[in-house]
Amino acid sequence: MRNAPFPEDWFSDGIAYPKLAWLGNELLSKLAKWSVEQKPSEFKSTLSLISVAKYSKVYQNLKEKYKEMVKVWPEVTDPEKFVYEDVAIATYLLILWEEERKEKGLTKKQSFVDLGCGNGLLVHILNNEGHSGRGIDVRRRKIWDMYGPETHLEESTIMPGDSHLFPDTDWLIGNHSDELTPWIPVIAARSSYSCSYFVLPCCFFDFHGKYSRRQSKKTQYREYLDFVAEVGSVCGFHVEEDCLRIPSTKRVSLIGKNRIYPPAECALIDQQITQYINNRQTCAVVMCDRRVGFNHKDHSDGLCKEAGSELPENETETAGTTWMPGFQPREKVVQIRNCASLPQDFVDDVVLHVANLLLNATPPKSCSNMHGGNTNIWNQGESLSLKEVAEHLNKETLKRLKSEYGGLQTLLKNNHQVFEVLNGRVHIRDWRKEKPSRKTKPEVKRHLSAEAFKTRLCWFFIHHPDGCSLPSESCPYAHGTEDLRQSQVIKKKKHLQ
Repeated sequence: MRNAPFPEDWFSDGIAYPKLAWLGNELLSKLAKWSVEQKPSEFKSTLSLISVAKYSKVYQNLKEKYKEMVKVWPEVTDPEKFVYEDVAIATYLLILWEEERKEKGLTKKQSFVDLGCGNGLLVHILNNEGHSGRGIDVRRRKIWDMYGPETHLEESTIMPGDSHLFPDTDWLIGNHSDELTPWIPVIAARSSYSCSYFVLPCCFFDFHGKYSRRQSKKTQYREYLDFVAEVGSVCGFHVEEDCLRIPSTKRVSLIGKNRIYPPAECALIDQQITQYINNRQTCAVVMCDRRVGFNHKDHSDGLCKEAGSELPENETETAGTTWMPGFQPREKVVQIRNCASLPQDFVDDVVLHVANLLLNATPPKSCSNMHGGNTNIWNQGESLSLKEVAEHLNKETLKRLKSEYGGLQTLLKNNHQVFEVLNGRVHIRDWRKEKPSRKTKPEVKRHLSAEAFKTRLCWFFIHHPDGCSLPSESCPYAHGTEDLRQSQVIKKKKHLQ
């Protein structure tokens, strides 16, 4: 009988190889649920448009080829999620494009433009695999410098209009492209008759701003996917849907590969697109200018070169205009609105106020605390719902918190040394119940944990009426200034000066 592998020997990427915790704690219950579940899925089956066997083979090859990116990832985002997700998306596109070349008898690999390319890894992989193309994003990322000159990335703001058309490009990509998502089918349709698109919608945006729900019988995600698919159909595409195999809850892609109209009808389709955009905006808000959305040149020159149609002379004067003057692109500088920019004294006051609410609630929860053989009762306090906590804060504090993404809940979660927020309820954190670090913890995270040990003061040691529930040698935070260690980050900065 073959011995089971040790946990530390198990490599997990969350995609082809699930995490051990998921296999041990969730797989069995999910199998039982799936075996009796009869509810039809509102989404297509995974990888329904390509060969699964071919996908698995190509994915394993690419994962092996680009796995070193995880170790050198310079961004604050989770390297495992983003690297393996982009490897999976690249795998899907490479197979989709290979099959398209076979269908159309093409020998040259397709070109592409990734609109809102973010970290640029998808562009890097596709370039390395022989596809000419580039990525455009409003903000340069640190990792861009690591790719080298063969990876083509541009820092630029994309405004949907005549100046951002791509007539010589085979495919447009929108990978979590946010406010550009509904515009990508439009840009593809107006770039050329042969331009196709691939979008992976995430955040919900309409042409003019945030997407507003219109169908309460559908989930918001399903409704938004239907909207983006409808945009593609209005643009004259045969829109196909597929689920990707990626570590994300938003994994449904929409693909516009073929047109449903002949080249001679492209001027008619262009008018249809304009009317649709205008109607969406008119339905959403009361517009001062009812003609917003009509201010663009007739794009039939780019669409209908194959048909030989010509542009009327009076239409050429509007070249270079935007299709929706009120369009708001992403800001180049990301505004931090996760409570991290709030003054520290304000945060400290809120934390202390909420902690006292929980500690003074009745009846208090008390837990025995063994320190050096003496049994002490440590007050863990009660739990309160977020609504109950908010009711005890003054209006000015709540107003200030509401200006931040997540508000009160985000502030409390940021202060995880003091609080736990579970299922909408706030608890005092009891550090004696925290599970010890797993041996399978990534090396980078273990290194960061070691560097942070004892570099901040223990809130409970200073503020809790019973002190800290842990002895000083066990607490990851410093019990007094004499217990503080200097941050390794500060040491490194001093060393460099």
